[in-house]
Amino acid sequence: MIRAAIVTVSDKGSQGQREDLSGPEAARILATAEIEVLSIQIVPDEVEEIKEILIELADRQEADIIVTTGGTGVSPRDVTPEATRAVLEREIPGMGEAMRRAGLEVTPHAMLSRALAGIRGRTLIVNLPGSPRGVRENLAVILPALSHAVAKIHGSDADCAI
Repeated sequence: MIRAAIVTVSDKGSQGQREDLSGPEAARILATAEIEVLSIQIVPDEVEEIKEILIELADRQEADIIVTTGGTGVSPRDVTPEATRAVLEREIPGMGEAMRRAGLEVTPHAMLSRALAGIRGRTLIVNLPGSPRGVRENLAVILPALSHAVAKIHGSDADCAI
């Protein structure tokens, strides 16, 4: 079974000033795809704290997938992509591009997303928006590719043809 960890990036959420709705929504969707959710954590919009939790989950807790929610826009405190890029070994640009392309069919604001995806060790890390709706829309785009991505990251030599 694929194991996932969810990290919500939110100053207000980490201070208890706002209920995290996007993390639990991501957990619900992943569970319906038979992906085991190991944890949901909330951290503030701080590059070093985001990096630390991503490294912990990937390297020590060995999550197959880490999904972040929040911090992917253009506000001054939106630093999730920078923190993620700093811990990745390889980027997977097609995932972010696919999410933005699908999002543009719903709202022109999708073009402001800086979300990215990539690999650290044997872990796929994917940035999602911070709203439950954004989580639903973006996971719908990438969910069909997640099990194949994890298998390939783990060294599967199966054909990539569908």
